[in-house]
Amino acid sequence: MQRIHFYYAGLSGFFGLFLLLMAWHTVLSPSTQLPTALLLIISVGPLLLPFKGFLNRNLKSCTWMSYLSLPYFVHGVIEAYVDQSERPYALLEVLFSLLLCFGAGFYVYKAEKA
Repeated sequence: MQRIHFYYAGLSGFFGLFLLLMAWHTVLSPSTQLPTALLLIISVGPLLLPFKGFLNRNLKSCTWMSYLSLPYFVHGVIEAYVDQSERPYALLEVLFSLLLCFGAGFYVYKAEKA
């Protein structure tokens, strides 16, 4: 399998996670206790830090993107276990974070091998 396929898998995981988190905290299940802007800064903000390098296929940024996807995986698993009403969103978060982690990670691995 070519490494570009792994990059596209990571890219689709990123955009899926980004759009899911944006929709989850604004439209699908907005919080009544915390401001929406604060939730978006906390949840989406870290994804945007290595985003420019990730789009430019910088290997260091791809590695950091892979690392940054892991807390989203943990959050999705915990949320799926705790809150049954938000389980579909949490499982999508798990799916997209795994896609991002493995896509970006294997892209870096294949690039280092080449």
